[in-house]
Amino acid sequence: MKLSTERIRLLLVGGLFTVIALTYVFRLMDMQVVNGQSYQETLAQGSSRTQTIQAARGEIVDRYGRPLAYNQTGFDIVFDRALLPSGKENDIIIKSAGILTSLGEGWIDELPITNQAPYDYIQGLDSDVTRLKKFLNIGDYATAADALYWLSERYSLQNCTAEELRLVSGVRYEMEQRGFSLSAQYTFSKGVSISAATYIKQMSFDLPGVDIQESATRQYQNGSLLPHILGTVGPIYMDEYANYKEKGYLRNDLVGKDGIEKAFESELRGTAGRRRVYLDADGTVTDIKVEEAPVPGNTVSLTIDKGLQQVAAQALEAQIKNLQKTAPEGKGREADSGAVAVIDVKTGEVLALVSYPSYDLATYSKDYASLSADSRHPLFNRSLSGQYAPGSCFKPTVAIAGLTEGVITSSSVVNCTRVYTFYPTYQPTCLSYHGPLTVRDALRVSCNSFFYDTGRQLGIATMNKYARQLGLGEPTGIQLSEKTGQLNDPSTDRPGDVLQAAIGQLDNRFTPLQLASYTATIANRGKRMKVSIIRSVNSYNFDKQVSEYTPEVANQMDNVPQSAFETVIQGMVAASKPGGTSAATFGTYPITVASKTGTPETTAFPNSTYICFAPAEDPQIAIAVVIEKGWHGYTGAPVAKAIFDSYFFHNSVSQTSLPVGELLP
Repeated sequence: MKLSTERIRLLLVGGLFTVIALTYVFRLMDMQVVNGQSYQETLAQGSSRTQTIQAARGEIVDRYGRPLAYNQTGFDIVFDRALLPSGKENDIIIKSAGILTSLGEGWIDELPITNQAPYDYIQGLDSDVTRLKKFLNIGDYATAADALYWLSERYSLQNCTAEELRLVSGVRYEMEQRGFSLSAQYTFSKGVSISAATYIKQMSFDLPGVDIQESATRQYQNGSLLPHILGTVGPIYMDEYANYKEKGYLRNDLVGKDGIEKAFESELRGTAGRRRVYLDADGTVTDIKVEEAPVPGNTVSLTIDKGLQQVAAQALEAQIKNLQKTAPEGKGREADSGAVAVIDVKTGEVLALVSYPSYDLATYSKDYASLSADSRHPLFNRSLSGQYAPGSCFKPTVAIAGLTEGVITSSSVVNCTRVYTFYPTYQPTCLSYHGPLTVRDALRVSCNSFFYDTGRQLGIATMNKYARQLGLGEPTGIQLSEKTGQLNDPSTDRPGDVLQAAIGQLDNRFTPLQLASYTATIANRGKRMKVSIIRSVNSYNFDKQVSEYTPEVANQMDNVPQSAFETVIQGMVAASKPGGTSAATFGTYPITVASKTGTPETTAFPNSTYICFAPAEDPQIAIAVVIEKGWHGYTGAPVAKAIFDSYFFHNSVSQTSLPVGELLP
């Protein structure tokens, strides 16, 4: 008898079911009867899992081993995706931020947009702005308001107040950038006080998905002393992770974001360890064994003199505040920011690097909103990225070029009648009637007419040639990100452009560090040292030196006769003596100072630029001071004097040669 198709299908299904059932029966017999004792013993033993042991980040110390950045255990507020109610993220963020504000704490918000209307992108955060625009898929010319609109659309913030919109946008953007997910928690606030951590823990019933974790946080002896140089540590963003993953980083690792922390990430980062945690059948930990101990990161020793850095910072701030109180309106009262760079003439090492106004790394996250809204842009590193017209500080370049090219000699005379009349159609003025002057006297009183005439004969291209050799418009060699400045366009043939270029105006723009390096090159009689801010890299406990900086010559101006440098230096020394532009500060100073003042014009109020070195006979340190809207070049002289006082008379540490790693109080 022939079976039907349906009958055959039923038999096949039944047979398959029978095979499966028998397989399970035999498997159960094996587990419970044949090998039951073995499985029971395994179950009683429990299980184990591997955990990563985070390594301590290397420390950053000054040239004498005094700590600048180190580690300490702290408390973080984190969001857990698994417990955070979907659709309630915005409410939880607003509520959490409100609690932290009431407790005097801040939260992480690195959205590169100012915190208050009218919204704008934060100056100096160009790469962050580019990342934001790319993330939102908006054009290069999109405004900050455009970016906030699309963030609002992305995170459904249409019903929020303007303040809430900016708050939540910043946090939600960070959450996405850090890959917030079921497997990756988000750190909302880092390093909060124990009282704040306790309060948040108590409020957990009203803050689902919000938790407290212990972590190692960066600490600072003085967070406001060197923030622009030390830099910050932060999370790995989504668009960065592919690169970091190849180097062995985990998704939640912290990395240097700027400054030394970023430039020396590979040295400061330690090597994570591994431990195995054993649990019994109930999940109770029975044992922990370290399989591989973590190795802390290396210690980076800077060339910075912590004491001198503090003196320079305090002196610059004091002078700016003094100008705000005592200077006439329109002639210095408007001064509000500036920078200082101090270099060891012989080695090229940076001894101090100040940008004002500054901020405190210890409260960076909490203060970020107000810092980003400050019109003075305290987050902007003026010492390395601020580009300023040098004004009359450029005149030593023109003098060296003129003496070398034979356009002038040390005895050449130009008669200053206050108005330079060589060109019938363009006749710029000098600040005073100086009469007949040699180059030494022209530097002493900063006579424009002398340098108009010298620059006219040289031309912009020749002036640029010597400026580059002296270090202007060239990379200094420092191990941090810096602007390289710019020189005037040599193709221009307009008489006014050539004359303005000769007194450091037009398109000449240099950083304070470049100005200090340039000054040190003059002091070195044409030997330009490569600038360094790193003295050495050592193991965490200083038992092994990993690398050491060796002074390096970047350029030697063999084409310039030593007599040219001597003549220029004599003029700069005369500028510090009675009758010179710096006489009020250095006229009776016990050490011979070579100086030059500058008052470059801007679209607003003139800046103040000041360069000097000492002792002129055997130069040790070179200084550049820039005060935005400081008006007179000599307003930077008191800042330099405070630095000289500390270095030569009061700071015994600066004159010692203690081994790196030996801590001083």
